[in-house]
Amino acid sequence: MRSKAYIAILIMLSAVACEQLYYVDTAEEVDERVKIARVNDIYLYDEDISSLVPRGNQSADSGMIVSKYVDSWVKKQLTIERASTELDFDEAKIERKILDYRYALMVHEFEMHYINQHLDKEISDEEVEKYYNEKFENFVLRQNILRCLFAQVPVEAPQIENFRKLIRTYPDSNLEEIQSYCYRFASKSSLETELWINFDEVISNTPLVNVQEKAGFLKNNSFVETSDEKYYYFIRVLDYKISNQIAPLAYIKDDIESILINKKKVELRKELEEEVYKVAKENNEFEIY
Repeated sequence: MRSKAYIAILIMLSAVACEQLYYVDTAEEVDERVKIARVNDIYLYDEDISSLVPRGNQSADSGMIVSKYVDSWVKKQLTIERASTELDFDEAKIERKILDYRYALMVHEFEMHYINQHLDKEISDEEVEKYYNEKFENFVLRQNILRCLFAQVPVEAPQIENFRKLIRTYPDSNLEEIQSYCYRFASKSSLETELWINFDEVISNTPLVNVQEKAGFLKNNSFVETSDEKYYYFIRVLDYKISNQIAPLAYIKDDIESILINKKKVELRKELEEEVYKVAKENNEFEIY
């Protein structure tokens, strides 16, 4: 009896041992993420690109965006792998640079937050004019500009003779009549008498596009009419400025306003830096040894 019991115990122990030998740890989670690309043992997953395209957007454009991103990711990872095998990087130095970049981003975000809260974007005409008078030498034209009336009118349009007289004799004629005619019949027009325009933009797509001596052309013509098979082109020159002359204030007003707003941003950054430093000093938050 004892021998039978002994044999039974051996069989039980053997069975347990076999179970342990072939045991599979089912507790380990299976990575169910959808793989998009692989470079050696590094994977790009579907969740990594989910923010590139709005959910449900399956357009050709979205597919192109994803394709470009994946291609860029693969090339970047390959370059990193190549760099790591061919260069002996100072890891500590790289980590310092990463931290510096991280801190720079944090400071930038904080500055933008502060600027957005405190920036006054209103720029008065007096501020613009003052800056222009002080810095006018910085506003030298790189192109010929003009104020003009311009109209491109189909050759079959009615009352061409009357319109020709109106636009040629302006400002002695009625601007509202010119505008009314252009609104009804012109294919293209520019009728803002105080607006400065690049001369090249005015004559583009007209028979005048190949004019060689543009400065001389503007000096010698107060009214120009030309045509092709489809259109008449009328230009009534009201004023002009030649390249290398100082730009008129009206032409660069928007640029000056942008400059003044940027100056305000610089001043706010400095103000923030000084405020942070002052508060920290008052609270004894730092020491310089």
